Amino acid sequence: MTEEPEIKFVDRRRWADGGAQAGAEDLPLRKPSYVEQLEQQLAEKDAQLREVIAKYKAAAQEFDVARVRSRRDIVKEIERGKRTILAELLDVVDNLDRAIDAASRHPDIDALRQGVEMVRSQFLARLEAFGVTRIPALGQRFDPARHEAATTVPSTDTDEQDRIVGVIREGYLAGSDVLRPAVVAVAQAPDPGSAGEDGPANART
Repeated sequence: MTEEPEIKFVDRRRWADGGAQAGAEDLPLRKPSYVEQLEQQLAEKDAQLREVIAKYKAAAQEFDVARVRSRRDIVKEIERGKRTILAELLDVVDNLDRAIDAASRHPDIDALRQGVEMVRSQFLARLEAFGVTRIPALGQRFDPARHEAATTVPSTDTDEQDRIVGVIREGYLAGSDVLRPAVVAVAQAPDPGSAGEDGPANART
């Protein structure tokens, strides 16, 4: 009996598959091109959105600043207009003061003087409701921020010097601001050079 030759079979497909799998494992994974394009577009849109948001925030902040500034300007304008009107009303008070001063020289119209004083008191009370008050003047130290010196009065009294000895026109405050300065006469030391021949300047020589 003849022996059959031994046949060896090699499955080359397995080796081929194994080689292909091994090569695939070594290659880096790469995204499809359309995915990369979508990601790039998304990044661009995200950058645009951030830019728009930044511009919106800057515009909103600028608008808020402008609104506050506009409101402040309106308040200032209203306050300026109010003070202008109040300053004009002070002329009415001046006229009432003159009427009272004139009436005080005539005892026979004392009732009229009292009536005018009542009107003045009511008027001043109305002004005080708007924060308007008189500036203290008579006997006070001269303050150029609140007083306007119209004339000076010689005085040898050292205590009296630079003090207000007469009020020509009353001054008023609107809150803490000067609405109208008081026009006053201020005591000052006499000028030694203005003394006559018999004056103190020659007496000392």
